[in-house]
Amino acid sequence: MTYPRLAHFIAPARARAELWRTLLGLTGVVVLYYSALFVAMAFVVAALGDGRLMALLRNVLGGSTPFGLSLTLASFLPMAAAVIFVARALHARRLLTLTGPGAGAAFARVIGPLVGLQIALLVLQLGGPDIGRATPLATLLRWLPLAGPLLFLQVAAEELVFRGYLLQQMAARFRSPLAWMILPSALFGALHYDAASFGPAAIFPALWAAVFGCLAADLTARTGNLGAALALHLATNIGAIFLVGLYGNLDGLALYTLVLNTRDIAAIAPYMACDFALLLVNWLMIRVLLRV
Repeated sequence: MTYPRLAHFIAPARARAELWRTLLGLTGVVVLYYSALFVAMAFVVAALGDGRLMALLRNVLGGSTPFGLSLTLASFLPMAAAVIFVARALHARRLLTLTGPGAGAAFARVIGPLVGLQIALLVLQLGGPDIGRATPLATLLRWLPLAGPLLFLQVAAEELVFRGYLLQQMAARFRSPLAWMILPSALFGALHYDAASFGPAAIFPALWAAVFGCLAADLTARTGNLGAALALHLATNIGAIFLVGLYGNLDGLALYTLVLNTRDIAAIAPYMACDFALLLVNWLMIRVLLRV
């Protein structure tokens, strides 16, 4: 498989694509991100005290209230800032070199149909035995002006790191998709491995995230920008966070929640299979809409 637009997308990374520089940059993103979270936590401790901090952390980690979910999404701001800073400091690159030309236009062309499909699927799921009403629509609409941009921030931060910075740096150094598609996607999947929440079934969300990473990387290479990957990621998260959430897992603003034993492989496998199928449908829809 050849990607004619990939060369143009990775061109800004070629001048400073040494492997040591990329590894240092990735390390810098991690250090800056967690340092910012630590500093923020220190300010919260000073303002609230340890007792109220623990209550706040439980709220954020679960994301099961509108406020807690919003704080969880806001925590990705340091990640976005970190990758932008690293690209500038280590590679003399600006933000737009990470997104590629035409990203906004590509995003605008596909986000509507993708979200429309998510809404249509919501209607089809309403009669399911494991799905129940959760957040009132009025509450979602009241929080949406804040939570909507924060969700886009979370998606953009992850795409800038994995399909922007890391993909470009690796592709500028290595021609094989094993380096710029598979390895970053495997890392993306590993970061979604959550044994505490999913137990022996944790491999399914991690594998899904890895496949998502590969398809998002494929779209990025085909289009030469991050627009399609951003739209795919945002539409997916809109469905999972605002429409049908997983009970107890970032469901603070979900209109409906899916209630099942996430540690039971037999219970979660059918839903994961549907998620894999939907991911492929979304990928194909984007390719048709953008003709890539």
